[in-house]
Amino acid sequence: MRTGRVAGSSSIRPTRSPCWLRTSTCIAAMVVVDRPRRPATPDPGFETGLDLPIRSRGVIVASMQDWSSILAGRFIVFDGPDGSGKSTQLARFTAFCRSHGTAPEVVREPGGTPIGEAVRGVLLDPRYEEMDLRCEMLLYMASRSQLMAERIRPTLEAGGFVLADRFISSTLAYQGTAGGLAPEEILAVGRVTTGGCEPDLVVIFDVDEKTAAARLPAELDRMELKGEAFHRRVRQGYLAQADRDPDRHLVVDGTLDEESVFAALLEGLGRRLGVAGASSGPA
Repeated sequence: MRTGRVAGSSSIRPTRSPCWLRTSTCIAAMVVVDRPRRPATPDPGFETGLDLPIRSRGVIVASMQDWSSILAGRFIVFDGPDGSGKSTQLARFTAFCRSHGTAPEVVREPGGTPIGEAVRGVLLDPRYEEMDLRCEMLLYMASRSQLMAERIRPTLEAGGFVLADRFISSTLAYQGTAGGLAPEEILAVGRVTTGGCEPDLVVIFDVDEKTAAARLPAELDRMELKGEAFHRRVRQGYLAQADRDPDRHLVVDGTLDEESVFAALLEGLGRRLGVAGASSGPA
């Protein structure tokens, strides 16, 4: 059973209940890749007027008035393998939203709260190489539960827009496909963790494991140290989530430069969310 979001790319979804009142999954994804990490700044190539079309690399992405109304009450996740560039694109999209009058509540996993950051320190510490897989999964879920209680749920209750760096899609890829836990087991714990609240959209940034490894910092955390074969399975896990439901997943060429990836991200988000005027056109 689908939620009220229209599947077509050109229709605007009618007003709907907050996500924690919905009982069906409403997840979409886009596979894109970013170039190496660097501090994100607003793109000077975008128009700043609220009533003007926003253009980048030949893409007309609609006015921010359309984005503001569509993003209110939404929960969107950016996800992907380590080194995929998701955090860079999340920072760019956050700056884009803020410069046009929409301020998302930006959260990260694991972490995002004092308790969650303490859990993050344990999860990523290379000294804990012996950590049991189920312990690892449950620690991620514990951090997620606190994040839901402190930040995600209150923001959605107030009609705000939540933008998350990782969510349950990460657990399914890392502890599920790559680690070996059954997805049914992860999803069962996830339902308890989130109280049934699911993202409206999951944007998955795809990159092969060799390219991703070349982008990682010199000092790696516990998860980044797991090796090429593990991270190959992580990537496969993310892509499998998209393949299982093509109606809600959008795959975009990830071999583009950072600017083109961001343009594709904006156009794809507009089409998936039903933002009026999101279309390709001459710059």
